[in-house]
Amino acid sequence: MILIVDDDAVVRSSLTFLLKRAGYAPEAVGGPREAMTVVRQTAPQLILLDMNFTLTTTGEEGIQLLRQIKVFRPEVPVILMTAWGSIQLAVQGMQAGAFDFITKPWNNLILLNTIRTALELSEQQKEEQKPLERLQGSVFPFDKIIGQSPALLNVLGTVARIAPTNASVLITGESGTGKELIAEAIHTYSPRAAEAFVKVNLGGLSQSLFESEMFGHKKGAFTDAYIDRTGRFELADRGTIFLDEIGDLELSCQVKLLRVLQDQTFEVLGDSRARKVDVRVVSATNRDLRELVAQRLFREDLFYRINLITVHLPPLRERREDIPLLARHFAQKQCEVNGLPRVEFAADALAYLQKLPFPGNIRELKNLVERTLLVCGKPVLQASDFRAQAEERTDPSPSPHAPLSGLTLDEIERQTILQALDTHKGNLSHVASALGISRAALYRRLEKYGLKVGDKF
Repeated sequence: MILIVDDDAVVRSSLTFLLKRAGYAPEAVGGPREAMTVVRQTAPQLILLDMNFTLTTTGEEGIQLLRQIKVFRPEVPVILMTAWGSIQLAVQGMQAGAFDFITKPWNNLILLNTIRTALELSEQQKEEQKPLERLQGSVFPFDKIIGQSPALLNVLGTVARIAPTNASVLITGESGTGKELIAEAIHTYSPRAAEAFVKVNLGGLSQSLFESEMFGHKKGAFTDAYIDRTGRFELADRGTIFLDEIGDLELSCQVKLLRVLQDQTFEVLGDSRARKVDVRVVSATNRDLRELVAQRLFREDLFYRINLITVHLPPLRERREDIPLLARHFAQKQCEVNGLPRVEFAADALAYLQKLPFPGNIRELKNLVERTLLVCGKPVLQASDFRAQAEERTDPSPSPHAPLSGLTLDEIERQTILQALDTHKGNLSHVASALGISRAALYRRLEKYGLKVGDKF
């Protein structure tokens, strides 16, 4: 199949007719979103790609879409098409991975010859093994990621494709779903693996410390700057920087971050000399950045800079078949750390765990398994053991057999938080620990549900 991407219906019709007459099987779409839907689902033999989809004539839209296509389908040849041809644009397209570049109106014979050549060379240069095939029976070569559910394997398939590239990646998902592990996997299976993987929690970084922490400072740059400090971006040079909780970054700091992401340069506090850095940026958030952009709480230009590729991690409730694997993994690790004999799970225990809502996701499951194992000290853990620990942390709690069919997951989560607030008398640190989530995540849930300390269940 040859994919045609052009916003002009006349162009799509003409190319479709031409390719059908030449014996090809064309499929035509009108824009980037539809094109990426096709590219994600199947691998075209070749793509004919328009350079402009709005009133602009710079070709930037086509270059951006080309880069996205190359991340998912690096082996598919792409021929760029535009009525605004230029040598500079052609060079940009070739640098971004295009096979060739033609201008409108095109010569049918030349276009068909170009297509034929591209297909022949593509056939000769096909890789013996595609990245996704390395998963071999749903086993991803990164032992920190546990699970075999279709939802997780879909994520890992995307990670396998994008890891070898330099594309910026935005990882989304609820708190506790393992976004940091995915970021680490992207780095581990990239050409930058031998260099540094630098983690930064932007949610816990105040505005006053942002520049010093991210870009470093010279001795004497400000009060208490007694020694030189190397910033996180410099530490990550030639490696990967992981910007966690980027949705919590203040607007004033977003402007400063945008500059280094745009041109890979920054200035150390107290030093006016610009420094060059080569980093791959992987970001993560549990917030809806598009909604924040609409509310003018997150810069739109920064949003598009960090999410060339988006990887969404499903919550644990959408991959319940992974809960037994995760539970056994956490138990085994805890036994190894504490020198304890191996612990087994009764069938009813695993069934009970699979029914829990886990608003804190994997982090909450890990907390519950480790606590139950250490408190009970039994060789075989039963459902009653886990039930006792779960109820102790959020007591009083409804019986797991109580009818919840009339409640949504949000309502269940809200009730769980209210119970924990009441049990721990409003101590947010204890509440967050009991729920298996961070304080920052707890604050966001309190805001989401309009809850305050002192509210009653």
